[in-house]
Amino acid sequence: MNRPVTPKYMVVHDEMLKRLKSNHYSVGTRLPSEESLAGTFKVSRVTIRKSLEMLVDAGYLASRQGSGYHVDCLSPQRETCLASFTDAVLRKGQVPGARLIGIDVPHPDPPEDVAEVFDAPVVRIHRLRTVDGEPEMLVSTWVPTNLVAGLAPDAFPEFGPGQSILRILSDRFNLAWSRACETVRPCAAPEDVAERLGIETGAPILSLACTAYDDLDSPVFHDQVFRATPIVFNLSGSARKTDPA
Repeated sequence: MNRPVTPKYMVVHDEMLKRLKSNHYSVGTRLPSEESLAGTFKVSRVTIRKSLEMLVDAGYLASRQGSGYHVDCLSPQRETCLASFTDAVLRKGQVPGARLIGIDVPHPDPPEDVAEVFDAPVVRIHRLRTVDGEPEMLVSTWVPTNLVAGLAPDAFPEFGPGQSILRILSDRFNLAWSRACETVRPCAAPEDVAERLGIETGAPILSLACTAYDDLDSPVFHDQVFRATPIVFNLSGSARKTDPA
């Protein structure tokens, strides 16, 4: 029996996806033109366009009229970002927790990567996430000050489904988001992070950065997460109802 032939647009799609996942193109990079890619893959421009539009639909690329395709995100939300830590822990029959370390309103000196996301004063919500009382993740959530007027410690329960930062932002402050982008990298635990997580300074951990955007592509919040141990999530479902921390 002859094996089915893979359509040319899928061959191109798979190769382009492989290049994206291997950091061949960085976020913000403009891809070669359709004509150039057609020559590289020896296919028609129609085939290239179909392959690239699939990557747009998946959240990897953005199409801008007059300027071609740009890399929008290397880890679209449907793959990694905005997965519910709270719900995943509850589904395992364990107890998620959230210890509030502090709220800075506004934060006097946000780090450079946060300042690049927001062109406005921001609040930092600093929490330690736990599983069965044991430290799991150290999370800083950054939100524009004007979006969370009246933010106070009593908005952050330690236990129950209400500890979800996204439920707090949506239910108490009526915030909404439609997409998000996350980057993940290994790192050595800084001293202050290690102390909070109960691990040795320099121990290998994961560092995650996640930015959520509304329908106008304006940033709604930005999470910085240090995770002591990896957790596997089921990432199906709407981003609007999920919870990274």
